[in-house]
Amino acid sequence: MRKQAVVLLSIVMAIALATPACVSSSNPVPNTDNGSTQDSSEHLSGTISVSGAFALYPMMTVWAAEFTKLHPDVQFDVQGGGAGKGMTDTIAGSVDIGMISRSIKPEEEAQGIFWVSVTKDAVFPIISAQNPYAGDILAKGIPQETFARIFVTGEIKTWGEVIGDPAITDEIHVFTRSDSAGAAEMWAKFAGGNAQDDLIGIGINSEPAMVDTVAKDPLGIGYGNLNSVFDLTSDHIVQGISIPPIDINTNGQADVDEIYKVREDASNAVANGKYPSPPARFENLATLGKPTGLTLAFIEWILTDGQQYLEQAGYVALTPDQQAGSLAKLK
Repeated sequence: MRKQAVVLLSIVMAIALATPACVSSSNPVPNTDNGSTQDSSEHLSGTISVSGAFALYPMMTVWAAEFTKLHPDVQFDVQGGGAGKGMTDTIAGSVDIGMISRSIKPEEEAQGIFWVSVTKDAVFPIISAQNPYAGDILAKGIPQETFARIFVTGEIKTWGEVIGDPAITDEIHVFTRSDSAGAAEMWAKFAGGNAQDDLIGIGINSEPAMVDTVAKDPLGIGYGNLNSVFDLTSDHIVQGISIPPIDINTNGQADVDEIYKVREDASNAVANGKYPSPPARFENLATLGKPTGLTLAFIEWILTDGQQYLEQAGYVALTPDQQAGSLAKLK
């Protein structure tokens, strides 16, 4: 694991208690219509179980740790496994909250899923820093149509076709996610598909494994979430990989505003809409029915005081209007 593992490993989650989560009846959940903060003296107790997207897992561990500092009698059981697992677990009622790094589907809402957006993120293409043609790739960028012909139709098979040099016949090693992942769905939609199954390539299980695999393969190409492709300590791209610019205006070269060498530039592009959406997307929390009690108190805290921890963990905070919209939905 790379340095962002510091964020993951800094928090040790307690095993979920057998008793159900609850809120002390003497202190009702505070009203946050105007973004008010929760009273840390309010007595909350119980266990919150969470599973789902690798993209949101690091942030959830930070939120869990900070919330526990305010409410020591609250414990968390947080697990990754991918957005698909988070949704399955939530529908089954085996967890309180599912972390979903994609849009919620109508058929999921029909099964009782309630959701709110809590942050924004994006998926970025990645290649190995050892790619022998990295100079040309990073200078020219890669248009959306080329990504489509690599990841969806499979028409483009060599790096020579990517940079426009027919003499280069080195085959592209395409990697995708084998686990049900929001990142894969967003990347598929960006590349002209409709769902994760539309992507071709060698399947890799989990976000960390994808980044590691591409870094080790000079001819590899894949994709990863913002907080996985940037080192959270240095704010630079994770050692071993490069981010090929998306040639958004298809002018045959990577313009300054299409190049992201540090996390701040990438985060700003996502926040202000300059980075395409998809693969930029909202990260959502899902519950089976509208949340109540301890679960509601925690989600309201995430949407108020919890927003302050997003940037340091590699995420993009909601705008005030987006924040207010999510809070209003909880009422």
